[in-house]
Amino acid sequence: MARTFSVAARAAGSAGGADAVQAHRHGGPDYEAPAELVVRKPEQLRALADELRSQVIQLLRDRAYSTQQLARELGLPKSTVAHHLKVLEHAGLIRVVRTRKVRAVTERFYGRTARLFLFHVEDPADERALGATVLRQAAREVEQASATAQFGHVKARLTAADAARLERRLRRLLDDLNAADTPGGTPFALVAALYGRAPDA
Repeated sequence: MARTFSVAARAAGSAGGADAVQAHRHGGPDYEAPAELVVRKPEQLRALADELRSQVIQLLRDRAYSTQQLARELGLPKSTVAHHLKVLEHAGLIRVVRTRKVRAVTERFYGRTARLFLFHVEDPADERALGATVLRQAAREVEQASATAQFGHVKARLTAADAARLERRLRRLLDDLNAADTPGGTPFALVAALYGRAPDA
């Protein structure tokens, strides 16, 4: 059965051109992007299930990066980053949002193709792979966070009705966080996973 869910991470807002750059100076995005993109194609899901490409998508949340800037930020060779950018661009998840002439070379800056990705997943294996990638990304961010993180890991036996009710509540919470996103606000993140586990796990 197909399932649709979102990742609580926005890319750029709707401001354009000089207005977008001005918005970025005040804590907003620096390039244009549509509000949402439904991600359903197998090549898109595979692209986002990779940890490095997931990191790139997160870095492009609020500003555009060139290949060289991403390589420096990630501590990786430019050739490696360029390969992953091609995969993401081919999948329709990022695009060139502006260019800059550096001597005789045109430097390309990449941004996401939507502020919010909505994942429409039919294969449970794809869903698990995406979920695991998101949780690993969140774990890295928690380790690097300067403030205390509030967290919990609760296990319970639920009826099908209770599981569905809690899933709806989690979706509303993620939607509330996205709706509260404010340029110039303090950065926060929320990760949530409700999953069926092995009886002895």
